Amino acid sequence: MSLLDQPAWRVIDQSALGDGFDGRQSFAIDDAICQSVGAGESPSTIRLWVHQRTVMLGIQDTKLPHLADGLSALRKAGFKYIVRNSGGLAVVLDSGVLNLSLIFSEKNRSLSIDEAFQAMVDFIRTMLTPFGIAFESGEIVRSYCPGRYDLSCGGRKFAGISQRRVKQGVAVQIYLCVSGSGSERAQLIRDFYHFGLKNEQTRFTYPDIDPDVMASLEEISGTTLDSRTMVHACLHTLQSLGPIISTSTLSSEEIRQFGVYYDRMIRRNEKAFDMN
Repeated sequence: MSLLDQPAWRVIDQSALGDGFDGRQSFAIDDAICQSVGAGESPSTIRLWVHQRTVMLGIQDTKLPHLADGLSALRKAGFKYIVRNSGGLAVVLDSGVLNLSLIFSEKNRSLSIDEAFQAMVDFIRTMLTPFGIAFESGEIVRSYCPGRYDLSCGGRKFAGISQRRVKQGVAVQIYLCVSGSGSERAQLIRDFYHFGLKNEQTRFTYPDIDPDVMASLEEISGTTLDSRTMVHACLHTLQSLGPIISTSTLSSEEIRQFGVYYDRMIRRNEKAFDMN
């Protein structure tokens, strides 16, 4: 039985919240939902979200020897930045990037890291099939935030996946570069590392980014696409899996937990940037 075969799915669509939607809020929201799904208080949940001109940094990115100069390059390019609480390195979010979180419970059985990742790969494969987009999964070494579950077509990466586990809840998070220029996003992160490293040797190996290995689904398919199109494709895919309990809001308990997790995200970011 596939992990996607859930008795019911809950949908939280936050893909149109606009400029005021802060990146730190997203990860706190996922943590709050993780807790309720893990406890069996909510069915498995898919959350859709978009952030405007924001770079999501990994914790290793905050250890760059010249972090302040790297962050200055992001600001000059018109981007905000936050440190996320899930794994991985810097990624670019903007209006052409759709983020999906699939949130599962481990209350009845534990889920391996690979099983959870594979569920997302299978979901995206089903979602993109009507568009005639076939892809491979596997690390694209010179991409930004390279990982074993990078999604690519012809060697050009359009998505990366991370995981976050909270109190028997598992959030599998993916960013999908739907439209716009993949190479321009990659160049931004290349510049971030250029100014953040200044050719210094570090114990951690940061990616040597080649902008040509990143692309959007629009560039790959040669078809005009946008985030709303992919939101509809996502919901259509969910409908093919089983019944949907559609909701756009958090429960009162999730709102309370969100406050706790959001405070943690604020403190995490203050600590990361105060040190520099």
